[in-house]
Amino acid sequence: MKTLAVVLLFISCFQYPGYGEEYSFDLSEIEKKPYHMGGYAEFSPSLFRLNQESALYKLGFYNKDEGSSLEEYSFRLQMEGSYETGMIRFFVRSNSDVNYTYSGWDDKTSIYEGYVSVKPSSSLRIDAGRKSLKWGKGYAWNPVAFIDRPKDPDDPELSLEGFIVCTADYIKSFDSVLKTLSFTPVLFPVYEHINDDFGEIHHLNFAAKTYFLLCDTDIDLIFMTGDGRAGQYGIDFSGNISENFEIHGEFAYIEDYQKKYMDEKGNIFEKKQDIQNYLLGIRYLTEYDTTFIIEYFRNGAGYSPGELKDFFSSADKGYDAYLSDGNDALLNRALNIREKYSRNPLKDYLYFRVSQKEPFDILYFTPSVTCIVNMNDSSFSLSPELLYSGITNLEMRLKAGLVRGKENTEYGEKQNDFRMELRVRYYF
Repeated sequence: MKTLAVVLLFISCFQYPGYGEEYSFDLSEIEKKPYHMGGYAEFSPSLFRLNQESALYKLGFYNKDEGSSLEEYSFRLQMEGSYETGMIRFFVRSNSDVNYTYSGWDDKTSIYEGYVSVKPSSSLRIDAGRKSLKWGKGYAWNPVAFIDRPKDPDDPELSLEGFIVCTADYIKSFDSVLKTLSFTPVLFPVYEHINDDFGEIHHLNFAAKTYFLLCDTDIDLIFMTGDGRAGQYGIDFSGNISENFEIHGEFAYIEDYQKKYMDEKGNIFEKKQDIQNYLLGIRYLTEYDTTFIIEYFRNGAGYSPGELKDFFSSADKGYDAYLSDGNDALLNRALNIREKYSRNPLKDYLYFRVSQKEPFDILYFTPSVTCIVNMNDSSFSLSPELLYSGITNLEMRLKAGLVRGKENTEYGEKQNDFRMELRVRYYF
């Protein structure tokens, strides 16, 4: 009887008028469109608790009275679009920021990427315009990214503004141990109003990357040279030890790196030296969807703890002089070189991040925590965050930042010792 019932139900489906009609579909719904548009709008309020005894606070607020805390409000609109016709493709990504800080409102709009691609064959592509190359295998740092702006290790997934380049990609596949080979030459001009924040102007630089997929390991050989900069040479790799366990690394050798530093009296010195930067890291995904990322970064251009202490001492002395007689000359000298001492100024760093996808079966929820340790002075930052994306096209992130360290250490002398940030991002 059960079999008969199933057969009768099957026959009745074909007798229903809707099933007797010829099935049709619109090809335009599935064919690839020649254009694409998208992006996101973001609102991000932040609260900072200031460390009024720190050297960087004294540099930033010596002539202001902001108290023990301050608020900031940021609005961002990032849009991208592309159009493809035949073998030509146009791509543009713009970024607009409007910020309210203690100094008032400011805004900036930049073209992060804007280039044209020509693909005369499946193995060759030529790009010209502003582009972010994204070289390197590291998550928080990329020592071999010679033609990219440095990442912020505290938020390494943010999009960065590219440089104006002319580049090509030639790819060849093989049926052997060497599975894929590609070559990427890059022309990198540095002239007035063209990449003029990169280095010496009126020079044309050349870089190249050769990529190998050898067995199951990605390997890049990279170099950059030109009249505007001394030679830079690098290698990186990435490979899976097991399905859920990946290891990666980078090594860079830079000739005649120009290092600026300040002694405790406020005198600024420069010296050239060859340096070596390298990184070694792992990424591990457990069966419970917990992701671990660990990286060790060696900054060959970094200062010693004594050199960092000299900078902080000069800032303190400059602040005392300003309070005494209003003379801010020493503070201004320190401000001119402050950027060198602000992000990863010492030599050895450890990055650790753990994230858990949908704990306790809470859908679309990912908590994580990131820790960056300065191994030379034992100071560190700790950043827990909560990410929720359960509403269509909407992502909300609540992130805190805590820094700790003794006097005259990197994180102990930060401008703020705690921050709380909410980021609401809508994708379209």
